[in-house]
Amino acid sequence: MTEASPTPEAIFDALVAYQRSAALKGAIDLDLFTALAEGASTAPALAERCGASQRGVRSLADYLVVAGFLTKEDGAYGLTPESAVFLDRNSERCIAPVASFLGSSALRGAFDDVAATVRRGGTLLGEAGTLAPDHEVWIEFARGMAPMARPQAVSLAELLGPLRGRALDVAAGHGLYGIELAKRNERLEVVALDWANVLEVARENAGAEGVAGSFSTLAGDALTVDLGGPYELVLLTNFLHHFDVPTCEGFLRRVRAVLAPGGQVVTLESPPNEDRVSPPHAASFSLIMLATTPGGEAYTAAELRAMFTAASFSSFELEPLPDSLQSVLVASP
Repeated sequence: MTEASPTPEAIFDALVAYQRSAALKGAIDLDLFTALAEGASTAPALAERCGASQRGVRSLADYLVVAGFLTKEDGAYGLTPESAVFLDRNSERCIAPVASFLGSSALRGAFDDVAATVRRGGTLLGEAGTLAPDHEVWIEFARGMAPMARPQAVSLAELLGPLRGRALDVAAGHGLYGIELAKRNERLEVVALDWANVLEVARENAGAEGVAGSFSTLAGDALTVDLGGPYELVLLTNFLHHFDVPTCEGFLRRVRAVLAPGGQVVTLESPPNEDRVSPPHAASFSLIMLATTPGGEAYTAAELRAMFTAASFSSFELEPLPDSLQSVLVASP
């Protein structure tokens, strides 16, 4: 059999991929998917429903058909199964708000000059990148990524089982991980740590979920603020990958010092395999950390264990989080 000749199609598709993401975000901003779910299926009907021009809606909707996000038959547009579940704002599993974070100017700007970022070996977004105090991107994260975090928060709470005492939720963001624990454990007090502007979102969510009475906040830089304590549980959800190894080890020593006897640290991360190129989601995260932070990294399971060992932790349990691309590392002194 003759081997197929190489084509530049994959290269071309990668170079114009920004158009695909921009089109999807534009459709989310216009509520195009929700309009379709509510019965507006033609370009004129969608234009009226979305407050847009017919020409604009037709061009965008046709592009989304080509991209695999919509269907089209006899001039009428429809939702794909994925779009119906995840992009219709009336769906219980809608994740449309994530576009506000993933498509934010801060994240897009981090990839404006990847060659320069690689030469430097770190972000071009100022000395601290997205880790600068009170960076606005974390408000977008707290509001936008909540739909993605909610099912993971449920899975994590189920995995951890009954809890009591005090729990510190580091870089809490939307606060949903700690909130879910508080909902299930009446004898658990949750302290959410983050920047003051982000904690406003966490408090809103705690109130909406009916756990404001067992949910308090601690504002400041997690690396320097007085952590208080003691705590029976410390949550580190998607936190360590933002920092270099010495910073992580130093922080883990601080965490160990505020643990109550028998306390545990629960870390949620997406560790790549040792080859650092699989699985795709976890392996590609390294470039995101390069572009947005001074020294962050997608750490392997072995690297995470080594950090905890250096911080005098001796017990580790690593297992996949059910129905998730992430893994849970439970460590204790």
